[in-house]
Amino acid sequence: MVQIKPVQKVNPQDLTAEKKFYAQAVTTGTVDLERLAYLVANQSTVREADCYAVILSLVHNIMDELQQGKIVKLDKLGSFQVGVKTSGVATQEEVSVHLIKKAHLNFRPDVRLREMLNNLKFRLVA
Repeated sequence: MVQIKPVQKVNPQDLTAEKKFYAQAVTTGTVDLERLAYLVANQSTVREADCYAVILSLVHNIMDELQQGKIVKLDKLGSFQVGVKTSGVATQEEVSVHLIKKAHLNFRPDVRLREMLNNLKFRLVA
């Protein structure tokens, strides 16, 4: 169950407008690769160290493929793709790599993850 809490925020498009309350998801902790390797090992016949090594190798290979400009699709998880934030220019000829302000990752969840999001249960906490 995902916990939510009320948070008061200002309207960034109208700083003089009255603040409103919004629901915000509350995190309840972090799960790292070691924990995931432990969980996978306990659900299979593979040892924890082997699971951890495979996951680390997967991360390394995902990074390599993204650096080559590829979309990395992990079936049943989703797809990762590099995106960029840039400045705008008036003409096509002015476009260059110097316009790039920042690179980021785009993640598009697979069908099962999207369905999970549609079926989440929420609980309000203080």
